[in-house]
Amino acid sequence: MIDYFEQLIPEEQEGITEVIQTLFRQTFLLERKFDRRLGRMQYTHEYRVCSKHFEFLKLYFAAAGITLNENVQMGLIYIQGETLWGEKLPRLATIYLLILKLIYDEQMASVSSSSHIVTTLGAINGRAGEFGVLRTLPSSTEIRRTVALLKRYQVIEPLDVLEELNESTRLVIYPSIHAVLSGDDIRALLQTFGETDERQERLETLDDAIDEAADRVEDDTKEITGGTTIGEDTGVSGAL
Repeated sequence: MIDYFEQLIPEEQEGITEVIQTLFRQTFLLERKFDRRLGRMQYTHEYRVCSKHFEFLKLYFAAAGITLNENVQMGLIYIQGETLWGEKLPRLATIYLLILKLIYDEQMASVSSSSHIVTTLGAINGRAGEFGVLRTLPSSTEIRRTVALLKRYQVIEPLDVLEELNESTRLVIYPSIHAVLSGDDIRALLQTFGETDERQERLETLDDAIDEAADRVEDDTKEITGGTTIGEDTGVSGAL
């Protein structure tokens, strides 16, 4: 393993070092990310480097008890160890993850040629209120912190200025949402919200909705005819 690294030119060694540091910092590498300056999805250098040296990096992380995974279909490389996140998630971040997973799967079922979905803060808060996991609208400071946290872990990408968040703020949902939450993870999280019989019933409805949306993503073979693009500000979820 050491011989492989030492035989590389300095530029390639630096690229591998940057990839390792990035994965430890944010868990995920995306094949494509939204470039706000260009206004479109762009292929990322880190993903290409990691994919090229994947077998070496897999052995490197394995030595530390960490698994390096690649999902070519989703354009996603990520690490798994004892914990996927480097910190305990705040309650609002947990709520947003659940709703983002639901929105992502719902939209992918109807526009499955895309691997990136666009939604708005208003849509997220609305669905959270609908299922009873968000009783009141969070403060702008709390929302800003939550969005910044999920952005750091490559789950979402704000399309608008982070300091000017409002209900119309658009967010790209990246396919890493699938690696963050499995079916068992979702059920475990939902159990932490159940306080009354009525609320538990609404949470079970949310669980069923997430399962149904995920099933539609797997089963849907329809030809795609369109979806909401970045340039459209409709206030609802859509696809890139």
